Amino acid sequence: MSRRRLFRLGVGAATFPVLGALLNACGGSSGGSAASTPAASTAEAGAATSGGTIKVGIMHSLSGVMSISEKAVVDAEQLAIAEINAAGGVMGKQLSPVVEDGASDPATFAEKAKKLVQSDKVPVVFGCWTSSSRKAVRPVFKGSSALLFYPVQYEGLEMDSNIYYIGATTNQQIVPSVEYLLAQGKKNFFLLGSDYVFPRTANGIIKAQLAASGGKTLAEEYVPLSGGSNDFSTTIAKIKSSGADVVYNTLNGDSNVAFFKQLRDAGLTADKLTTCSVSIAEEEARAIGGDILKDHLVAWNYYQTTKNAANEKFVAAYKAKYGASRVTDDPIEAGYVGVYLWAMAANKAKSTDVAAVRSALGGLSFDAPEGTVVVNAKNNHIAKTFRMGKIRADGLIDDIYATPKPVEPDPFLETYAWAGEFQKQKPSA
Repeated sequence: MSRRRLFRLGVGAATFPVLGALLNACGGSSGGSAASTPAASTAEAGAATSGGTIKVGIMHSLSGVMSISEKAVVDAEQLAIAEINAAGGVMGKQLSPVVEDGASDPATFAEKAKKLVQSDKVPVVFGCWTSSSRKAVRPVFKGSSALLFYPVQYEGLEMDSNIYYIGATTNQQIVPSVEYLLAQGKKNFFLLGSDYVFPRTANGIIKAQLAASGGKTLAEEYVPLSGGSNDFSTTIAKIKSSGADVVYNTLNGDSNVAFFKQLRDAGLTADKLTTCSVSIAEEEARAIGGDILKDHLVAWNYYQTTKNAANEKFVAAYKAKYGASRVTDDPIEAGYVGVYLWAMAANKAKSTDVAAVRSALGGLSFDAPEGTVVVNAKNNHIAKTFRMGKIRADGLIDDIYATPKPVEPDPFLETYAWAGEFQKQKPSA
């Protein structure tokens, strides 16, 4: 019986007292190094773990430019917590979420992370979206008594013992999407992104990949990560005159709304110009409009339309809780998966202690909506299937290409001959 089916039985510990034992016995540590873990320490009976509850942190942008994307991830994390609690909780205790608003501002994220870790003393935080926010909170978690589960695709080139990267790293999204576009004859790339860490680093990787693969970078443009009032007329004029046959889009937040509406108004629909986006998923497509985005390409690891039994249950549960018109997407699913992975590891370790949970996480597998995922014990990322998608008129996304099996995470691109300059950024052991 899979862990997902156990959690979805929906029965409490009083009616199914062996649930905890079954969870601890399931999903072992194939492919990882899971040493025996200590029982819960006296220190854990502090502010975060008392009586019948365990406080956990949720930290996303509920306001500001990134709220268009992050609010739905909070919903998914809350759904996972509710399901886990209904199935008996963690070590027989109910999870109690403490939700904080990062307000689309890295400094605010750092402040809220300190509050959750130092004042609320939570053992885990599920949070952040932009790489700027993740990097802002990274010092808070380094060597702390709490873990961060980060649910969004990112630029790679990072590894931290107290951070688990549940979204894709570069070789699971950026690199295979460029390979796909090149195979389709798209050689001339116009790179467009928001002006912060992820787009600039991702585009640096893309330029190196294109130079080694016969492609060409025609231009590289950045706009401020701000409230969606961007005027893209100059950028679109440059796109038109550049001779680009693909725009690789790393815009984030509300800027995508302005860009794609203005792109359509300029007559550059998907049949005239290919775009590939890595931060537009179903939630953003719903906000922008499927009529505007129809047939544009996106690169992710999960879509609402992904076909497997686990995803059918997830989509049904999400819609039942939040409304039939709501959609799931990749970061939403990754947020949900992160909560389950932590809960499984804590149950396996019989502890919320950071060292014990880290040990239990190594090699842990989960029957996720995107397919089976396995935690890589060496770099705290997970194996993920790459999927290229095409947006439909209704805003959902069809999978038009998928790797035959999950791609192992390679955050420092060590398996690519052209990526030497990025491999140097890997910290020494």
